[in-house]
Amino acid sequence: MRFSYILFIAVIFAITGFSCKNKGGKYINQGEIHYNIDYIGNFGLMPKEVLPRNLIVSFKNNKILFEMISSFGNSGILNLANPDKGIFDTYCSLFTLKYFYAVQPGEQFPGLEAMKDIVIKKTEKTSIICGFTCKNAEVIVPSQNNKVYEIWYTNEINIKNPNTATPFSQIDGVLMSFFFLLGPAEVHFEAETVYKKEIPDETFERRQKFIRVSREDIDKFINKMISL
Repeated sequence: MRFSYILFIAVIFAITGFSCKNKGGKYINQGEIHYNIDYIGNFGLMPKEVLPRNLIVSFKNNKILFEMISSFGNSGILNLANPDKGIFDTYCSLFTLKYFYAVQPGEQFPGLEAMKDIVIKKTEKTSIICGFTCKNAEVIVPSQNNKVYEIWYTNEINIKNPNTATPFSQIDGVLMSFFFLLGPAEVHFEAETVYKKEIPDETFERRQKFIRVSREDIDKFINKMISL
């Protein structure tokens, strides 16, 4: 009987996403979301072990910073959105190389061309991730022979226009489980912890130690980073 009860509790925890932690409460307007990253597909000769293992999203009202950094060569990609100052930047670094591209109005962040013309269809499914009620959508990707992916998002975190300049701009909530296509590879993100904390305003300022380049150059650099 005791074993059956423990098994029942374990199943309930698994269904409700108990392993994902909410350390801030609902409807917070600043803090961090930590995501686990899973890689699928061809990343060249680079072992997956040296790729970034986590995505950290810092947010404050309508300002957002996506940060994927690997300990290998201090390499990584940052996407910064600060609508108040018209800053929508992508930063890429590898060893001593540091470049950035300033996204123009109506553009999406570089490196995501494989997600052009995706079709998003909202469904009636719901789930609980990190204690937040999440809605579901199916994403059809024409460049992948109309392959269908699932994403999950919540309206219980207060970020204005959380998906600005991303392929999911029409989603009116914070993404808790989603994916990006980078060249021939898939990068999947799953929220594991949500923190309420004060985020300094300077977090969302333009970085000064990066060289500004064209979109074509930043795309080439991203492709080199994922195909080493």
